[in-house]
Amino acid sequence: MVKEYTSLGLMSGTSGDGVDASIIKSDGDTKFKVIKDEYFEYDNDIFQNIHRLREKINSKEDLKKFHKDIEELERKITIFHAKVIHEIRTESEIELIGFHGQTIYHNGKEKISLQLGDGRLLSQLTKKNIVFNFRNEDLKNGGEGAPLSPIFHLLISKQLKLKLPVCFLNIGGISNYTLINNLVKTQDFFSRDIGPGNCMIDAWIRNNSQDKFDRDGNLASRGTINEIIFEQAQELFSNKPDQDILSYDVNDFDISFARGLSLEDGAATLTSFTASVIGNSLKSTFGSSENENIEIIICGGGRKNNFLIECIKKNISSSKVIKPIDDYGINGDFIESQAFAFLAIRSILKLPISFPNTTGCKKPVSGGEIIKFR
Repeated sequence: MVKEYTSLGLMSGTSGDGVDASIIKSDGDTKFKVIKDEYFEYDNDIFQNIHRLREKINSKEDLKKFHKDIEELERKITIFHAKVIHEIRTESEIELIGFHGQTIYHNGKEKISLQLGDGRLLSQLTKKNIVFNFRNEDLKNGGEGAPLSPIFHLLISKQLKLKLPVCFLNIGGISNYTLINNLVKTQDFFSRDIGPGNCMIDAWIRNNSQDKFDRDGNLASRGTINEIIFEQAQELFSNKPDQDILSYDVNDFDISFARGLSLEDGAATLTSFTASVIGNSLKSTFGSSENENIEIIICGGGRKNNFLIECIKKNISSSKVIKPIDDYGINGDFIESQAFAFLAIRSILKLPISFPNTTGCKKPVSGGEIIKFR
């Protein structure tokens, strides 16, 4: 009988507002069951420090320059995660923990991806087996270190028996897609980052109001799109260097071009721009006739932004079925945390977590540094 592991996945996304925690039971291959999902909000000190530090770090040289700030924040983030582990309650004994950490800098071209989170300290604090540094092996093998969730999207497709081909559109801070054509052949599914997801909208809201994000897209829906600035943004993005890269960092996208707009008009313009980037990418990916009736399943916090979703729909074919993953009975807020619980199990089993068609690595690669508590 194949062993099933009870694994806790901890994910802190680019919004930097807290930790998504998911406990799943899985064999790391053919099936999974969600036991519990729970969100833990960062205190304001950690939230502010994450965004201050992210704004400072724009190169590998900055990583050295601000190493003391990085070390201090990493310790705070690790201790917060330890509290999450102690607070989350389940009847099942947690056998291992997939600890993603907080991304502070990512550059796929330079093969650098830094997540703040000390796996050894977390193991000591919680007396648990920890899997972390999920991206390093992929980077060493020529990949860009992201995206890593596609193998979990493949499992969801199998378990839900979805009609193929199917596309998972994840709208977190960065938007990315996974296109699945075949449930058996791992060389027949594809993934890449698209561009901005929520990051530009969130940054605009943080910089111009007391809020952290545009809830339901309400501010954008009250604004007017500035067509001149919108077209300038599109031109800047289309002329962006390194268009062939598979992964992005939130700092790759600057919102300064919207300076001078009102809160609502800026939100409307940035949301419309984000939707156009996502829509154009999907149209170019699914342009062939065999993909005409493909279903697009949306995950991540961006699926709740009604204005953004409506703008995306306007940018792609009306024949496309677009629906949130929640319609299938899966909470779309926790796909990433569930994924890292799953990736932790695959790491223990030495199964691949990234593939040439997802991160650009030379061969399928397992990953995740394993710290066994003794």
